[in-house]
Amino acid sequence: MFFPVLRPTESYPGKTKPNHNWCVDPSQRNYLPNFVQSLLSSVDLRDRQGCTMVVGSDGRYFSKTAIEIVVQMAAANGIGRLVIGQNGILSTPAVSCIIRKIKAAGGIILTASHSPGGPGGEFGVKFEVANGGPAPDVVSDKIYQISKTLEEYAICPDLRVDLSRLGRQEFDLENKFKPFRVEIVDSVDIYLNLLRNIFDFNAIRNLLTGPNQIKIRIDAMNGVMGPYVRRILCDELGAPANSAINCIPLEDFGGQRPDPNLTYATALLEAMRGGEYGFGAAFDADGDRYMILGQNGFFVNASDSLAIIAANLSCIPYFCQMGVRGFGRSMPTSTALDKVAKVMKVPVYETPTGWRYFSNLMDSGRCSLCGEESFGTGSDHLREKDGLWAVLVWLSILAARKQSVEEIVRDHWAKFGRHYYCRFDYEALEPRTAYFIMRDLEALITDKSFSHQQFAVGSSIYSVERTDSFEYIDPVDGTVTKRQGLRIVFSDASRLIFRMSASSHVRATLRIYAESYEKDPSQHNKEPQAVLSPLIAIALKISQIHERTGRKGPTVIT
Repeated sequence: MFFPVLRPTESYPGKTKPNHNWCVDPSQRNYLPNFVQSLLSSVDLRDRQGCTMVVGSDGRYFSKTAIEIVVQMAAANGIGRLVIGQNGILSTPAVSCIIRKIKAAGGIILTASHSPGGPGGEFGVKFEVANGGPAPDVVSDKIYQISKTLEEYAICPDLRVDLSRLGRQEFDLENKFKPFRVEIVDSVDIYLNLLRNIFDFNAIRNLLTGPNQIKIRIDAMNGVMGPYVRRILCDELGAPANSAINCIPLEDFGGQRPDPNLTYATALLEAMRGGEYGFGAAFDADGDRYMILGQNGFFVNASDSLAIIAANLSCIPYFCQMGVRGFGRSMPTSTALDKVAKVMKVPVYETPTGWRYFSNLMDSGRCSLCGEESFGTGSDHLREKDGLWAVLVWLSILAARKQSVEEIVRDHWAKFGRHYYCRFDYEALEPRTAYFIMRDLEALITDKSFSHQQFAVGSSIYSVERTDSFEYIDPVDGTVTKRQGLRIVFSDASRLIFRMSASSHVRATLRIYAESYEKDPSQHNKEPQAVLSPLIAIALKISQIHERTGRKGPTVIT
């Protein structure tokens, strides 16, 4: 018999309200229990009693301790059943998949996405709601308000679960008529079965093992995706075992940052530059983001990848059966998707950054494919972005078109034009400094005197056409979301965008996005940073970010 107890605690009212991925500081007393209690209390008592929730992690440092706390508190708060991945491992897409499959009330994912792990790294919590998607703002706001006044939390401190043993474990609790159940499930099975119903596995298998096979290189970056890559790409689809690298989930991700971009996925980039492999991909820690490389290290930026996937959905059996109703992209994502949508005669929904904004669109049947410039892409098969799904889409396109990655990309540019695009990330800034930069920049660009201003950089002249602080009105429920980034749109359709986000519980990231459209195929072979350097010069001049932060350049350029 296990006994729930109430333990006194103190709130952390000074903490800022996060969006979807709540940063947690394990070193602070009761910080995680406070958040878990706030999360569980946000679910109405009637809905909470006896319900099922899904729990998983990316395997980073503190995950197993955190799962134990979640289990003990779920039991004490009336949850009837938890479904947990073996050894605590479940990717974010897999959690979304399981929630939808078993009709759970929601899910808790212990991850800080692409942030570093280990004792000195980041730790966070994602809360998924019953549709398998990120908690919407109204839920996040409720959790935050509860957390500010929390005085106690409920826990069964002696309850222990064996995360390594598949199957059901039951625990009798005081004053409970039914035992509390924990089911440890295979991390891959349910998700794999979903993918089998979306893709033509035979076509992908033939691409990887047939007479005209290509060699692939897949980097799981020692995050959650290792078991999925091994099981699905190697065991199921026939890729050689040595195609997959860094497939053991490690608490510190092998000392590397699990961020799939050209700055951090250097091992994959070097392997691809050698010319041996025709296709390469990397995943972030929790498996919802990805990067695609072609032979000789040909880089496919995330905005182009989204547009190319949209233009080739006929290669995927799922879309041939379900049809295509519309597309969604975050505001900073390039407008390459819009060009495809115009040809296909489907609507495009421009949303704030954050996958939760796509969920309403998909639930209402408005949107079939969504994506963000931060290497997140997904469809209405789930309510989360899905890195492995995107990789299987690309392999399906390669199998159907019998072209290389670079040939497919260049054909796309020739048909739709090229959107030169880059993102400058200034990470680990002091939050007040970043806030004041954005405040002053907003005042500058929204002043009437800034409208129609011209900037001369070298031989280029850029005329401001319009500026704003991006505001989103949800077409489904009318919810208004304000101040989601600053936009400058020039007369030639070039764009500059500025956004600030919390990168941890104590630091901030400021991002600058630059985009320039080129229709002429003879101009498609230039380096993006060379093309975009005039726009970047304008951005640095008006933001004064280097002068105000003491930085000499961005932390990451994508």
